[in-house]
Amino acid sequence: MAMVGAVALVMAGLGSAVISSRSDSGTLGGDYQALSADVSNGGFDVSRDFDRELLAEQTDAQAAQLLQSQQDLQAATQAKADELKANQWVLPVTGYRITGRYGVTNSLWGKGHSGLDFAGPSGSTISSIASGTVIAASYSGNCGNMTQVKLDAEDIVLMYCHQSRQTVTVGQHVTAGETIGYTGSTGRSTGPHLHVEVKPGGGKSVDPEPYFHDHNVYP
Repeated sequence: MAMVGAVALVMAGLGSAVISSRSDSGTLGGDYQALSADVSNGGFDVSRDFDRELLAEQTDAQAAQLLQSQQDLQAATQAKADELKANQWVLPVTGYRITGRYGVTNSLWGKGHSGLDFAGPSGSTISSIASGTVIAASYSGNCGNMTQVKLDAEDIVLMYCHQSRQTVTVGQHVTAGETIGYTGSTGRSTGPHLHVEVKPGGGKSVDPEPYFHDHNVYP
């Protein structure tokens, strides 16, 4: 009797397992069919149209970012170029000899020479040493025909004296290397030359050479 009972229990368990397996299989099949139906109806599909729209949107954003970066770089490059140009100094004449340095004294400069003298042929071109605005262009006693330029980049006024002729007017903006006049011997002068003075803040003249050197120009 015990053996028969055990066999019966085993057979009952097997039957239950088979029934459960069939039930699970049927349930899975039903869920799979339902999921397949949802997918086929577009319920879980990411459409190709959506992909194209997203790609176009991201591509446009990337292009805009690249363009902005290029514009920022161009602006920064131009700003640096403008800064360098504003700070550029050049020699005012060519073919010259330095015949008078700052502070030298003699019969002409009893109190000390107030600038730097570039001697050369009369009528030589005078170039603006740096960029700035003309604040004076007239005849001025010992200086003869004299031009003053207030610099853009620094609070400095440059003065050019003894010109035979001036080619700029008050209020005119000039750049480094631009012609502003021609050498001569007007005013108190013993021969054709250009006398240059550097006036920080437009005040008293100081030795021009350190300022030239600071801008990599060596008269």
